[in-house]
Amino acid sequence: MVELIDIHKSFGEHVVLRGISLKIPTGKLTFIMGRSGTGKSVLLKHIIGLLKPDRGRILIDGQDVTSFSDREWQKLRKRFGFLFQEGALFDSMTVAENVAFPLWEHSRLSKREIEEKVAEKLSVVGLLEARDKYPSELSGGMKKRAALARALALEPEIILFDEPTTGLDPILQVSIMKLIRDTQRRYGLTGVVVSHDVPIAMGAADYIAILHEGRVVAEGTPDEIRRSEHPFVKEFLKSAFEGCHPEEGQNV
Repeated sequence: MVELIDIHKSFGEHVVLRGISLKIPTGKLTFIMGRSGTGKSVLLKHIIGLLKPDRGRILIDGQDVTSFSDREWQKLRKRFGFLFQEGALFDSMTVAENVAFPLWEHSRLSKREIEEKVAEKLSVVGLLEARDKYPSELSGGMKKRAALARALALEPEIILFDEPTTGLDPILQVSIMKLIRDTQRRYGLTGVVVSHDVPIAMGAADYIAILHEGRVVAEGTPDEIRRSEHPFVKEFLKSAFEGCHPEEGQNV
């Protein structure tokens, strides 16, 4: 579904990506992991066309989209859902209006059809009863669920998550990740999650890529990542599982 080939990106003299090559498995949940500031979110923005690489190519369904125009990207992005780290809900809109927004903007559905789709997506994330609430009336977990419903509104093929569990307590982290995992499976989506939460990833991911110093230093299934002999990967896992066994993961 998505393939990155030798992606390089710098901001001034600050080099972020140093030749990233990665294939995102279709219909699976892939985690992109690494230390803070290692380029995970920058990589995510390349996948959705918010940033263009200095060098390298991006393929989506085998099509090179690297030099797409803004108009071409606008059309392509209808196949994507994006869950921002803070949810990015519109404060002046109710939950239902937030979910309906992309449908009003990018579909030709009737008002009744939009209302039906909004109800369906809110039911999937367990927020139907909160449809008339405003973001200021929601808890952190409810905001994440509302943002997920909005990301699903256009029924995307690919959905991207930028640190979806950041700022939540451990119980809510597992709850939100389980919702993401269940939703990805329900719709057969290709999912990409940027995260530094190793236990969550080990329990939820189909595939993991670990970034270090602007490169992918390990990739594979959770079991393959556990067996990696790369010094950074071993230290990264050891630090994440300090106080518990690295075979443990928060299964979702």
